[in-house]
Amino acid sequence: MPLIVHDRCEPLDRLSGALGYRAELRGQGRRALVLGLTALVGGLGGAVLLLALPSEAFDTIVPVLIALALVLVLLQPRLAKSVQRRRADNGTTGRRYGGPVLLVGLLLASGYGGYFGAAQGVLYLSLMGLLLDEDLQRVNAVKNILGAVVNGVAACFFLVVAEFDWTAVLLIAVGSTLGGQIGAKVGRRLPPTALRAVIVAVGIIAMVQLLLR
Repeated sequence: MPLIVHDRCEPLDRLSGALGYRAELRGQGRRALVLGLTALVGGLGGAVLLLALPSEAFDTIVPVLIALALVLVLLQPRLAKSVQRRRADNGTTGRRYGGPVLLVGLLLASGYGGYFGAAQGVLYLSLMGLLLDEDLQRVNAVKNILGAVVNGVAACFFLVVAEFDWTAVLLIAVGSTLGGQIGAKVGRRLPPTALRAVIVAVGIIAMVQLLLR
């Protein structure tokens, strides 16, 4: 239950972070809406699965997913340039919402987020960083919205089906809100290379923790 309480307070952390990134969200309203609806469906599905499957069901695959996401984050600049060159050669432009590949990928990543949640943001960043023609800071802003949606719908679901220690919920909620604001202020000042390094470091820490459980 403590893990569920912590994870389900994350909407405040993500929403607080999104507010801190509101400048980077300008011009991305429709994109955030389309991708957010996709995340909502996936997150709800993941929350329902949590009641049907034990958490051990993901113990093997989660570290592998995180490792693959980290590789994509590291290779994203090179892969993005390759995609842009190919589009220039073919005379095409990138799709505003990333196309069906991104939507399916976000649906699955959000299902995982609603079920488990560890390093969920790394999965989002790896997918959107590769399939959207945007810089990492603007992608990070949308990632915060998607995280808030997924954890929010999962939190609402568990409010109905589970019991909580509301004192713990309140304390974690306050900490999450403050942490989201601080994280946004620091993150927005980082150059893309440094931000990418932080993302990779967070992903590695999460992966090691999961492997040592």
